[in-house]
Amino acid sequence: MPRKRGSSSPTHTEYENAAPAKHSKVVSSSPLNFDTPFSLFESLISPVGVEEFFKEYWEKKPLFLQRSDQALASYYQSLFQLSDLKELCSHHLEYCRDLNVCRCVNGKKKVMNKEGRVSYNNLKKDFDQRKATIQFHQPQRFKDELWRIQERLESFFGALVGSNVYITPKASQGLPPHYDDVEVFILQLEGEKHWRLYSPTVPLAREYSLEPEDKIGSPTHDIILKAGDLLYFPRGTIHQADTPAEVDHSTHLTLSTYQNMSWADYLLDIFPGFLFDSLKCDVSMRAGMPRKLLTTARVGPEVSAQLSTFLRSLADKMESSEQELRNADMKRDFVSNRLPPYIHDSTDIMPAGKMPTLEDSVCMRFKDHVLITVQPGVDTDEATQMEVFVVHSLRNKREIHMMGESEDEEDCPSQEVQGVRFPFSHLPALRQLQSSESLPVGRLQLEPDSARLGLVLALWTEGLMEVCPPTEQ
Repeated sequence: MPRKRGSSSPTHTEYENAAPAKHSKVVSSSPLNFDTPFSLFESLISPVGVEEFFKEYWEKKPLFLQRSDQALASYYQSLFQLSDLKELCSHHLEYCRDLNVCRCVNGKKKVMNKEGRVSYNNLKKDFDQRKATIQFHQPQRFKDELWRIQERLESFFGALVGSNVYITPKASQGLPPHYDDVEVFILQLEGEKHWRLYSPTVPLAREYSLEPEDKIGSPTHDIILKAGDLLYFPRGTIHQADTPAEVDHSTHLTLSTYQNMSWADYLLDIFPGFLFDSLKCDVSMRAGMPRKLLTTARVGPEVSAQLSTFLRSLADKMESSEQELRNADMKRDFVSNRLPPYIHDSTDIMPAGKMPTLEDSVCMRFKDHVLITVQPGVDTDEATQMEVFVVHSLRNKREIHMMGESEDEEDCPSQEVQGVRFPFSHLPALRQLQSSESLPVGRLQLEPDSARLGLVLALWTEGLMEVCPPTEQ
């Protein structure tokens, strides 16, 4: 599941024209369409259309797609299977960090992890003899095709996408009934899994929670997932799953997204900056609050009325677009923690082609992995001035994607925000570049020519820009 953190649906036009990523290695014979983030998601949920999905199902109700497609089933199995565990155990896996071993016993989760490094022989014994479920964390760290899928999905949703693989032996269940704080897509990879879904007790939940089976009522859905099938359900949906007795084992992949991506999270991110900007032009909000307000036992109605007046004024300013909304924290969190582009040759993110000049037309590279943020400047003793920070995920470490935070930095180091800082005056030109397929350097909304050239050279050096080939006449 994603570990990081409104809710309006992505639109077709936002993604259908996105430029395909450049990969040095492409996996052939995939039934999924990787041309753009939109096409990948569209092929993942086929035959349901993207517009229909977001209108009828997203955050509303489950969707079960029964495929009976042998080519798709074969592809799903190639993503991860039980037989992969032996080789993966050679990567110095550790219990808890890389995988959990567990079983649902009498409606409760029994964790069966051992200490330290994972032994394949012990893992297989727990699976075969103790009927334990193996929960493998974030397999995209080891599986290229999952990296490829999740990188495209993160571009589509504009949010982190995590994954877990669950391998459960026959006549066994790994987890008791519970709900999650993420949107969930289940891909059945091997065997069959029996799923029961129940109405949420907490719609669009913001946390994980167990639910006693005697309090959740009858299932709204009681289904069997077979290899190649897909199941989606919104966050908060109570669920439990087991492998039928007549099936050798079940392997399924959980893709999860939209953790802490609500309107409330967005408001928490943009409101402090918006309020700070409003203080500059509204003297009434700079007036002192009543004496002893902080030590008063209870806030009176006159204080609530005054605060309501301020909030209505702020809402009016927001609606009239008098001030720009700045959500730099959520953007930086996403970019610094997401997967890097699906590229196997690290030289592909180095400066590409010839150095740009004022006579060239240029275009941005890796647009899906680049965001423009506006924030207070740093390293200055002068009055606070805004600056532009172009952040990107080109050099993020796939190996620690979605692995959470650890007190041991060597065990799980954090990723720093990567990018290039520019003066606030460069913002119009940067937005031109972000929205254009190709743009002559001389037409950038920036003066003088030396500033234009400095801007494109900085982006080119970072690997974010290239000179476009001449247009054929």
